[in-house]
Amino acid sequence: MAGKTIKVGVIGVGSMGQNHVRVYDELEQVDLVGVADADEQRAMEIATEYDTRALPTEELLNVVDVVSIAVPTPYHYDTAMECLQSSIHVLIEKPIAATEKEGRELIDAAEANDVTIQVGHIERFNPAITALDKIVDREDIVAIRAERLGPPPKREIHDNAVIDLMIHDVDILLSLAGEEPTIVQGVGTHDNKYASATLQFESGITGTLIASRLTQRKVRKLKITTEENFIEVDYLDQTIDIHRRSAPEFVNSDSGVQYRHESVIERPQIANHEPLKAEIESFIESVQNGTEPRVSASDGLQAFTLVNEIDKKAQADNE
Repeated sequence: MAGKTIKVGVIGVGSMGQNHVRVYDELEQVDLVGVADADEQRAMEIATEYDTRALPTEELLNVVDVVSIAVPTPYHYDTAMECLQSSIHVLIEKPIAATEKEGRELIDAAEANDVTIQVGHIERFNPAITALDKIVDREDIVAIRAERLGPPPKREIHDNAVIDLMIHDVDILLSLAGEEPTIVQGVGTHDNKYASATLQFESGITGTLIASRLTQRKVRKLKITTEENFIEVDYLDQTIDIHRRSAPEFVNSDSGVQYRHESVIERPQIANHEPLKAEIESFIESVQNGTEPRVSASDGLQAFTLVNEIDKKAQADNE
């Protein structure tokens, strides 16, 4: 599809799906030809706002090359399978499906029809994470800690805090570690509206993940301890602070000898941008060039498999 204007559509135009529509509408290399939603009135409203058409899914698939799928998780499989069997490339919001079996079947269908699946793990496209990848490439990671906390959402969400929130950090952790964990532990409370997980990797890296929908402050933090430095990432501010190794010393002053331990903090310059736009642009580029997407279906399934294991162990702790 190199050099060709790609015809795109969005299936599911709730709050997240509408953002996909907005980004597609802003891109010059694509043609937003339509949207579909189970709520026909909602589809009409979004189509009118973005000067496109509201179509039944079957009709939409007759006129698009690619689609974003932003329907609730229980409908990911049926919706994506219909698209793949119609030879349509798909960007599907995380998680890839509702079960591991469904995820594997979607991967098989994509291969059989020679089309691309990209999974919407949006934090991979946060500019702070893009910059972090280059920083940690020169570091020996010791431990990774992630906190993804916030108050109860105003909109209805079918997944608990582990499946909906922690999965972002599981994906980042797997990407940074470059391996699967050998030990997985999870604890939770209030039906996993608050949960934590501890992971151990063969390389020696340890991971600690916390996700909450009961915390009255929005927090999106990633903290990495390396043999030389301590790195803090703020997803919301799109910033990185690198605490360089410092040596304690005793200094003489008028009041006598005092202990001092100064820390040198480096904040790399990061060009801020919208992660969703970067994610969709990357998806379109992979379709145009026939290349592997940055977050492949296999990546999405790997993250879902691990987060599902954490969720089950945390749910058991609830009982």
